Amino acid sequence: MGDQSESGSSKNSKLSAKLSRIEEELKLVDAEILKLRQRKVELQTERALVESEIESLVDSRQNATGSPGDDWDNDNFPWSAEARKILKEVFQLSDFRQYQRAAVNAVLKKEDTIVVMSTGSGKSLCYQLPAVLAKGLTVVISPLISLVEDQLYQLKKLGIEAAALNASTDKEEAKRIDIAVTTKSNLRLLYVTPEKLAKSKRLMNKLEKSTAAGILKLIAIDEVHCCSSWGHDFRPDYKFLNVLKRQFPGVPLLGLTATATEYVLSDVKDMLGIRAALVFRAGFNRPNLRYEVIQKPTGDESCIAEIADLIKTRFPRQSGIIYCMSRNDSEKVADQLRKEHAISAYHYHAYLDPQVRSNVYSKWISDKAQVIVATVAFGMGIDKPDVRFVIHHSLPKSVENYYQESGRAGRDGKEAVCLLLYRFQDIFRQSAMVQEEKVGKKKLYEMVEYATQVSVCRRSCLAEHFEEKWEPDWCSQACDVCDSTTSDSSEKIDIRQIAAAAAGIIRNCSAQGNKKDDGRGRITANKLLELLSKEMKSKSKELLEATLTHLLLNEYFIEEFHYTAYTVISYINVNRTFDSKANQPIWMKAKEAWTKEKEKGGKRKSANAHGGEKKKKVITVSDDEVDEIAHHDNAITIE
Repeated sequence: MGDQSESGSSKNSKLSAKLSRIEEELKLVDAEILKLRQRKVELQTERALVESEIESLVDSRQNATGSPGDDWDNDNFPWSAEARKILKEVFQLSDFRQYQRAAVNAVLKKEDTIVVMSTGSGKSLCYQLPAVLAKGLTVVISPLISLVEDQLYQLKKLGIEAAALNASTDKEEAKRIDIAVTTKSNLRLLYVTPEKLAKSKRLMNKLEKSTAAGILKLIAIDEVHCCSSWGHDFRPDYKFLNVLKRQFPGVPLLGLTATATEYVLSDVKDMLGIRAALVFRAGFNRPNLRYEVIQKPTGDESCIAEIADLIKTRFPRQSGIIYCMSRNDSEKVADQLRKEHAISAYHYHAYLDPQVRSNVYSKWISDKAQVIVATVAFGMGIDKPDVRFVIHHSLPKSVENYYQESGRAGRDGKEAVCLLLYRFQDIFRQSAMVQEEKVGKKKLYEMVEYATQVSVCRRSCLAEHFEEKWEPDWCSQACDVCDSTTSDSSEKIDIRQIAAAAAGIIRNCSAQGNKKDDGRGRITANKLLELLSKEMKSKSKELLEATLTHLLLNEYFIEEFHYTAYTVISYINVNRTFDSKANQPIWMKAKEAWTKEKEKGGKRKSANAHGGEKKKKVITVSDDEVDEIAHHDNAITIE
């Protein structure tokens, strides 16, 4: 009994001791937690102060950015004399263009910088000159191999050592670059694609060593708007670039773009971790460029004939570019211009053999070919100063794309023309291609808004898009809307009657279709226009097209997409909010020529002519027609 009591007492004593140790440890943990909480508060306070300082710096720089008297745009830096010497002796230029000098000074001062300059304004000098002056290595991240090849060719002619590291680089060249990156060599510029940087741990390791050795002086990111998922050309591999400031501390970043709104720039700075970056934004306006939009003929052959006539009458023996939506379009347009209209035109797209592509480019750059007919694969970084015209055979996918592509005209400062051939049907070819992009449809509709303006200056549209101040009289009649010799009178009209008729056709079609997901019961824009024209015979086709476009852009109607194994088809539907607005006026600006009623014979009559009230005609769609609707030509083939 005594032994049991003694044993119980011993166990109790051990448990008490264990409990005491636990209590002591809990006190220590509580003390550590208290310290950590206090440290957390200290860090939060410190973070708030740093963020406040960054915001103050951002605000002060934003207020100063863009001013002609900016502190960066002068020759008062220690390297200014040498920079001037390199500009003249190496680059063979007499002076800096707007904000080139400011950008050069900023990156040499190790400031993170973003440069927004129009196409052809000399963005590449902003990193090429510092690369020569700093006598170290500059890494240039560029998305297009064709652009890199062009710049390597130009740099070689200037005697500047540069190289490219991409999937096509041979082993011997890659080995030479590996050595040059981590040693003091004559290599000044290394071009890499964002894909290469994201997938090559070896390259990242070499660049870390280069940074530690003080060799890596600058990282330039071309087409920096691609970092933003809200930009017009977002590329997923650019997201990897958010590691650059962490991986290469002390190395400044230089972002370059021709097209970026304030929202996109803010997103880019957040993504790259450079909130306090300097921003140098040159004005968007190119006063030597004339902007025009022309109604695109319906048939392909008629359209090409129209282009041929434009070239022969307005641009004889002058160099130009024609942009097409697809490679098939580019081949067809070039072939017919050459064979049927005796115009020296050649196609250019990403699927051509590299040697063929190079030969076409050489012909055009040396004026042995008058016109290059291309997809968007052509143009970035291409510097031919005497391009007198850029014609868009089809609607571009965004205002940014249009501005950049049309901006390849008139780089020599002389007058040049930017022509857009617009056709209602092209909206839906393009929307089927961009509908999966985050802001693809929104960007496209902004472009359609530009193309369909009948009373607003083209430059005003561009200025509004890029958030810049613009007065219409600044255009100096250098667009088709402002030019009094070419512009048509317009008027404000109420289109609710047409809207109601169109909505009725859509709903009638939907009611007759079955519930299977095979396209039945849906209607394409082309078929809707066809049926609407039959119902409203007194209305011009131009007015009906403009009305349907207006209803789509202002969300009375919406696009819906149907996927098959090989195509994406665009259909038009009535928005759920339509009925709540159906009895209110729907105002639209229209050309007066469109609004004149047509007589029975098809000719237009005066809009003031009187006639009996037309009875509403009900359109009945057969099952066969519904099936035809589902397979009409508002579809894009997936290649």
